[in-house]
Amino acid sequence: MPSHGAPITTDKDGTDGALASRATGSTFRDKATRYYSLTKPGVLYGNVLTAAAGFLLASAGHFNPLLFLALSIGTTLVIASACVLNNILDRDIDSVMERTKKRVTVSGAISARNAALFCIILGLSGLSILMAWTNWLVVTVGVGGYVVYVVLYGMLSKRLSIHGTLVGSISGAAPILAGYVAVTGSIDAGAILVFLMIFLWQMPEFYSIAIYRHDEYARAGVPVISVVRGIKNTKNQILIYTIAFVVSTLLLPVFGYVGVVYTIVMGLLGAYWIWLGILGIRATDDNSWARKMFRFSLVIVLALCLMLALGPLLP
Repeated sequence: MPSHGAPITTDKDGTDGALASRATGSTFRDKATRYYSLTKPGVLYGNVLTAAAGFLLASAGHFNPLLFLALSIGTTLVIASACVLNNILDRDIDSVMERTKKRVTVSGAISARNAALFCIILGLSGLSILMAWTNWLVVTVGVGGYVVYVVLYGMLSKRLSIHGTLVGSISGAAPILAGYVAVTGSIDAGAILVFLMIFLWQMPEFYSIAIYRHDEYARAGVPVISVVRGIKNTKNQILIYTIAFVVSTLLLPVFGYVGVVYTIVMGLLGAYWIWLGILGIRATDDNSWARKMFRFSLVIVLALCLMLALGPLLP
């Protein structure tokens, strides 16, 4: 269910090595911290936040606390399992990336065998909760997102194709869809729109990282767009996807899911993000501009989650 990194984190793949490096002792707390770092907390909670936003939008004020609790716990465990498995599979890439080379699966602080067992326990626990207390559509979305993230993205497209980000963004949009259909039990216009929003949002977010982390990806041999097609093309793609994202957010009020307050807030924030994208076309300091685009991507997705939750209740 998670994205190729994280909808909401300090960097797309997270800096989990920093967390792991602070827990090199042998106490229970140290071990727990190392295992916790395996779940990529920034990725984990960012995805769960979008799932909650989808749930609250679909609820439209008719909140079911038990269903919400089951969705949140089950989704958290399934995403954590996928992140742990991704850590196992990405050891070769992580070992040459500056921000990931201290991860516990790279340093050997946790063996691949123990990490795999942890992954299985998390996955089966989360899936059992979703199967018992949500609906078949949530389970389908969860399993589908898991497979896309681990296999189609992590094992294949990330390593082989420039289109890995597109594939990863499908799994990144799965949590908000799961949250929405947990309430509705069906796919409707709202479900399609929230999925589309998060899918499109990830493209400029990750492409921004691909610019200022260009050299690291090049060393690791990961064929991201900035490495394969250059910075200029990447900046053009960022602007295109930013505009598409903003348009998708403004379709929600057209279908009557939210009102004026949502429209004004997302319209203003979206306009500013587009303006930043336009500035990037002529920017001379590409890294500095890309970091600004990335930082604002976090602001706008947090605002989006808040407005999805409150939008149905506001004018």
